[in-house]
Amino acid sequence: MLSLLHIENIAVIESADISFDRGFNVLTGETGAGKSIVIDAISAILGQRAYRDMIRTGTTKASVRAVFTGVPELSWFSENGVEYDSETIIQREVYLDGKNVCRVNGQLVTVSILHKLGIQLINIHGQHDSASLFDEANHLTFLDDFAGNETLRLAYGEKYAAVEKLRREISRISMDESEKLRRMETLKYQIEEIEKAGLTAGEDEELEARRKLLQNSEKIAKGINEAVETLYGGDDTDGAASMLATAERALARISKFSDQISELHEKVADLMYQVQDAAELARDVQYELSYSADELDQIESRLDVIHKLRRKYGASCADILEYLEKAKRELDEIEFADDHVERLKGKLKKAEKEAWDAALALRENRKETAQKLSARILTELSQLDMPKVQFSCEFTELELTANGADAVAFYMSANVGEALKPMSKVASGGELARIMLAMKNVLAEQDRVDTLIFDEVDTGVSGRAAQKVAEKLRSVARNKQVLCVTHLPQIAAMGDTHLLIAKGERNGRTYTTVTPLDIDGRKRELARIIGGANITETTLKSAEEMLHG
Repeated sequence: MLSLLHIENIAVIESADISFDRGFNVLTGETGAGKSIVIDAISAILGQRAYRDMIRTGTTKASVRAVFTGVPELSWFSENGVEYDSETIIQREVYLDGKNVCRVNGQLVTVSILHKLGIQLINIHGQHDSASLFDEANHLTFLDDFAGNETLRLAYGEKYAAVEKLRREISRISMDESEKLRRMETLKYQIEEIEKAGLTAGEDEELEARRKLLQNSEKIAKGINEAVETLYGGDDTDGAASMLATAERALARISKFSDQISELHEKVADLMYQVQDAAELARDVQYELSYSADELDQIESRLDVIHKLRRKYGASCADILEYLEKAKRELDEIEFADDHVERLKGKLKKAEKEAWDAALALRENRKETAQKLSARILTELSQLDMPKVQFSCEFTELELTANGADAVAFYMSANVGEALKPMSKVASGGELARIMLAMKNVLAEQDRVDTLIFDEVDTGVSGRAAQKVAEKLRSVARNKQVLCVTHLPQIAAMGDTHLLIAKGERNGRTYTTVTPLDIDGRKRELARIIGGANITETTLKSAEEMLHG
């Protein structure tokens, strides 16, 4: 659960430490006092988007630090190389230049990686969530989440992927007759052109190396001749090999008289053998330098042929030969395309049957789950003072899609005698809030997130309905930590912990404070919510009755 939230320099909050407890935590305060800022701060440490505009005027950065206790050992920690601790500390700093610095247990992480942890720690439900809940594009996902049918969906996904692969393959090799003839002519020309050249892999590299040698043959010949003469000697001089041999013989005669001379003899002998080997190698190179006068012209001509082919088919002889094999395979496919297509169609028929079997199994699961989901939502709505509501999951059967063969839409009727219609078209503002709370409560039963935040979900709710919403939120808080921003005294009175968000001025600047209320403080705050700024004995008594009711 979220135990502590430290906020610095976010909007009108200069610095605040907020402690949350288990159970039902309520946050109240006048409009504009800064309740939404607290939610924005929590959103920031969950890896949601943070803006430079949130930084308090006159400062260069905003920061949030949150302490979560009782955190389970999620796979996120090992997957991202972050040390696990059941008391997990998340920090985030937002700078004026747009830079974000995020840490989990002291380890730097990116915002996107932080978000993957955040969604496993807290769910935030606000008024905007109604748009998501009432968008029919999301209803199938909600139903599947409630069903927990991941195994069935994965099984179907594999079957559907096999169908799509076969369809793409059939489409790729299917073409009309004129297109087929044009492509065959092109491939035959390309194959003939490459085969006529008679290339071998690596031939271009060998020719370019030989051309470089021939282009520099005079310099090479001069250098090799000079090296041979230096090593072997000439008419008037002894070569290095001869002189080393003389030195070796001289040392051999006296090596027995001294260990030091013996060691010197061995080194000179080694040098002699090395120089003799080098001399032989130089002479071999000298003999191999012979070439015909027109060899360079022949190489240039051959490289010109290869260059023209490289411009069309690949960067090297190896690439050109690879293209040749690819062209032959494609030509073979086209020439025998009809037979291939028929074989693929046979495989496709089998794959489609397997996919339909998986889709129907998924549909059966969804329809069974839809009845349970409808019953659970109706129970929740009844507890929220909407006993006459009708709710159902309406199915539309489709062809195979990535999500199965079903479309699902949530329909409802808010009044007796009215036909079921898409729920976004039949609910009033107050009803929308209760429907959203009911659905969120039902869907939250399937996740493992320990903390739920409700941000002014009571809009448009009053009277008896407000009392029912309050009771429902307190019921949810028996199993999960609940944080609720509210304007309703019925909800505020139900809280186990009550935090007051208040705004004031000091030295010409606006400041927001967050204060935990004792019983007297709660009484006065409830009286303010009930009767406004003019707190009377009557409103105080009403507040006391609500707190002890």
